[in-house]
Amino acid sequence: MATAVETLSKLERRITLTFPLADVQAEVEKRLKVRARTAKAPGFRPGKVPMKMVAAQFGYQVETEVLNDKVGRAFNDIAVENNLRVAGYPKIEPKTSEGVAEGSLAFDATFEVYPEVAIGDLSSAEVEKTTSAVSDTEIDKTLDILRKQRVHYHVKGEQGAHGDGGEPVAQNGDRATVDFVGKIDGVEFQGGKADAFPFVLGEGRMLPEFEAATIGLKVGESKVFPLAFPADYHGKDVAGKTAEFTITLKKLEWAHLPEVDAEFAKSLGIEDGDLTKMREDIKRNLEREVSARTKAKTKDSVMDALIKVSELEVPKALVEQDIERLVEMAHQDMAQRGMDPKGMQLPRELFAAQAERRVRLGLILAEVVKTNKLEATEEQVKAQVEDFAQSYEDPQQVLKYYFSDRRRLAEVEALVLEENVVNYVLGKSKVSEKSVAFDALMGNQPQA
Repeated sequence: MATAVETLSKLERRITLTFPLADVQAEVEKRLKVRARTAKAPGFRPGKVPMKMVAAQFGYQVETEVLNDKVGRAFNDIAVENNLRVAGYPKIEPKTSEGVAEGSLAFDATFEVYPEVAIGDLSSAEVEKTTSAVSDTEIDKTLDILRKQRVHYHVKGEQGAHGDGGEPVAQNGDRATVDFVGKIDGVEFQGGKADAFPFVLGEGRMLPEFEAATIGLKVGESKVFPLAFPADYHGKDVAGKTAEFTITLKKLEWAHLPEVDAEFAKSLGIEDGDLTKMREDIKRNLEREVSARTKAKTKDSVMDALIKVSELEVPKALVEQDIERLVEMAHQDMAQRGMDPKGMQLPRELFAAQAERRVRLGLILAEVVKTNKLEATEEQVKAQVEDFAQSYEDPQQVLKYYFSDRRRLAEVEALVLEENVVNYVLGKSKVSEKSVAFDALMGNQPQA
């Protein structure tokens, strides 16, 4: 059935699969007879179509199925017999008549095998462990954000509202409602006109020139001003051009933020309105988020260290498969953002480095887990799911969500397994702690 396994490179192998032509033809005829029992053709009752017509209609398809089945079974048998750990899928190519015995069919199967992974001395590896603290300052900032999420507006200048003592003017923080029209070379352009358009000054929703022209206006006042669209503006028809805008302020409102009182606490789920409990609840949530982010940064450092101390060849077949996955994930992300990924050819090279790293790390992690028996236990998986559940209003629903689907549990197991590896490496390597400010960790400011 097969020649010896040829070694083409460190990972690449080739075997030749040979089949008697008579066996293939016999199997094809057998399957065609089965097809003939239900075959249909004009002028014939079902199952009464002549075999020649059945062969003409289904012969190529059936022959392809037979060859695929025979090649697949033979390849798997040889892989098992020779203890080959095949990486990816083999490339099957028919051999030419040269070197093939008469009355036989032969195919070359070229494939890669999984590499040997050598993990170096972890005691020499340097790992950075990220830490960050949650203080009263962070709790106060979070309260400000929560208040802004519950903001409501009052007309500026009304009795009892901000702006008493004079006719109010637009300023940062106000919600302005305007009519506007823009023209380029005296001609209105698409998207350049709106009536009763509301926006909050200072939020950056509008271009800076637009906001600057609105600030200082009183209700009923108009202003004409030039606005230069950036060259990379999303509206291609106006990008890089200068328009003349006319705006009229129709309504002006000031932002009323709720007071931090018992009613506010109740709106956050604190049933008795206790402000101390509210702050403790916010702190717990912030600490949970900080823990997740610091663990992620520490994990990245551990993975970088593992790559540095490990030696292995990465199978190209596995990288190609992962590129396919990344491209598909990118298309799904585009679709979720409202974009149409159909017909968009994403260059595969954009994903090559990421795919190579993912495959490399996967092989390294598998070796570390196997060698050091770091598999996820049922207790660890359960504890991880329970931890997830604590951040939701109905923890029992979250537990049911995970434990009712084996695939979801597998995702949790993967996370636990990675954490086991991280903890193992931290216990073996040179660890230095790096404290990161809360805002920098959350992406609110650049790290030093």
